[in-house]
Amino acid sequence: MEPNFDKYPDGLVPTIVVDDKTQQVLMLAYMNAKSYQLSLESKQTWFWSRSRQELWHKGATSGNTQDIVAMQIDCDEDTLLVRVNPAGPACHTGHTSCFYRDIELNSAGGK
Repeated sequence: MEPNFDKYPDGLVPTIVVDDKTQQVLMLAYMNAKSYQLSLESKQTWFWSRSRQELWHKGATSGNTQDIVAMQIDCDEDTLLVRVNPAGPACHTGHTSCFYRDIELNSAGGK
């Protein structure tokens, strides 16, 4: 079973990355067919950078690579869940997870 890269016009599939040991959501990124194939071959995460418009090997510059433990696909074959053993923080800010900022629910949206 493989992702349906044709489902979205840009060929990008949302990819949720989770720490296999802690179950913490580390990041959301996007894979195209090439980054998906590179991830399978290398057993490390590769993504498509929407801002730079290029392939991105997570940790190639920082050393904070992510070794893939398992990959799952959702029922619509258009979203991936990747379980990893991270070699450092996932976020470019140095935080373990990109999801480190809380939103106060009682003040958001005004209702």
